[in-house]
This record gives sequence, C-alpha cells and structure tokens, in this order.
Amino acid sequence: MPTAADLQSAIRDVPDFPKEGILFKDITPILGEPTLLKTSIELLAASAGEHKIDKVVGIDARGFIFGTGVALALGAGFVPIRKKGKLPWKTEEISYTLEYGQDTVEIHADAIQPGEKVLLVDDLLATGGTAAASIQLLKNLKAEIISASFLIELVALDGRHALGATPTHSILSY
Repeated sequence: MPTAADLQSAIRDVPDFPKEGILFKDITPILGEPTLLKTSIELLAASAGEHKIDKVVGIDARGFIFGTGVALALGAGFVPIRKKGKLPWKTEEISYTLEYGQDTVEIHADAIQPGEKVLLVDDLLATGGTAAASIQLLKNLKAEIISASFLIELVALDGRHALGATPTHSILSY
C-alpha cells in the first residue's frame, strides 16, 4: 500500500499558476492513480480516529472529490459546502474576506442536524479563509466538528491559525 511519502512524490509542482509567483501543487496525478487515490482517502478518513462520523462535509470543489470517498469509507453521509448560488434548496450562508474582496459559501439548511458529528474535508489548507467560514457554517447548524482534514497544508500561510480550536489534520505539509 502506498504511503504519504508516495502521495507527496506524485504531486506535481506547477510554477506561476494560476498567476506569476505562485507554485501550484497539482494533485491530479494522485487522482489518476487508483492506489494513490485510495491511500489519500484512507489517510483522510483515519483523521476521524475512533469517532463515529455522521456526515463528511466537503468544500467546493476538490473537497467533493476526497469527501465523498471519505464518507463511503466511514459509512457516513456526504454534505457539500458550495459557493453562493449553487445549491437548489434553502441554505445557510456566510461571507468572508479574501485577500482582495469577499466571497460567500453556503450549505443546505437541513443538511446537518444539531449534534451530528462531522468531519470537514478539503484538498488544501492555505490561508484558511474558506475552511474557517465553513467551520462557522457548521457551528451555526450546531454540528459537532470532530476534525478539519486536508490532503495538503501550506504551513507558511498559517491557515491552521484561522481554524481556531478545531482539531486540524493534514496528510502532507509544505
């Protein structure tokens, strides 16, 4: 079975994407290799520890890729957090500040029941803005957040700090 080191060696660095000065961590080689994809899902699912997870929540959009697999591995339901205007039912929303401007994410108002244990999943923790907003949405719905789990964490950007007391796990750190 592949290890976290195997995942790390599969990630492709793409300089100057999406703009000059950014070194993008491309996860598509992991997605294209079934054993690596399976390992990434298993490692993310392991961050739940011994907790029985009711719902895995994935952040738009790559969090959906990993989150659905983690939900299946844990025998849990899957809930998407999407950008504003993408969900077809009654929603709860929260706006948050980006480096230049604001963004809004939302969740179906009935997606999480009070007290349900949730695992938040995404591919990347950078500055933590979207994850922090997602955590606040889950708190507004009275979820019990077991952990926020990420495939990759860009440590220098200190996104973990934005998540406050939420237990945070990352498989790979750069």
